[in-house]
Amino acid sequence: MRKSVMAVLLVLTAFVLVTGVFLGFFARQLLAAIQGPQMFNLPTVVQQVRTLSELVTVQYVMEKVIVLDDVKWIAVLGESRVLMVASGRVNAGLDLSAIGPNDITISGKSIKVRLPPARILDAYLDDSQTRVIERTTGILRSFDKDLEQTARQNAVDDIRRSARFGGILKEADKRARLQLENLLRQVGFQQVQFEAK
Repeated sequence: MRKSVMAVLLVLTAFVLVTGVFLGFFARQLLAAIQGPQMFNLPTVVQQVRTLSELVTVQYVMEKVIVLDDVKWIAVLGESRVLMVASGRVNAGLDLSAIGPNDITISGKSIKVRLPPARILDAYLDDSQTRVIERTTGILRSFDKDLEQTARQNAVDDIRRSARFGGILKEADKRARLQLENLLRQVGFQQVQFEAK
């Protein structure tokens, strides 16, 4: 008897849940039909884009071996050397704060946006993965604390350059367009077109 009451309660609960989901879906569709077409305010669209500011779409993680020798003009002083395995990250994307009202054209449910070119937004070393393999100082020389900093800066510059030659900007532009198109379609635009500035 108790099992049959539990079974009936379970069936009733499932029926109420299914009915609730159906009514919620039906009410949402009915509300959308009653509201009619949506109007878009141009300054509002521009503000939504500007609040994103920098849209990072690609991150490259790269490693570079850096050897920095510092040989003084007097060979007797000896050479200072740093051998480092540098692990860095390069982020690329678009600076959306460069988009102004003149860069957006809205016509009904169509939007055309002039996008700034993709650029490298940030390049830095991952300190937890970067390590100095060898550090030597000449016998008659004092320790050069700036040598490792110079090696680190050279690593960041090399990683940034390698990412650029590796196609990070093209990939960032492609992914930014996909993400912005998805965002604008979710807002309600049916036709989205991009142009380069």
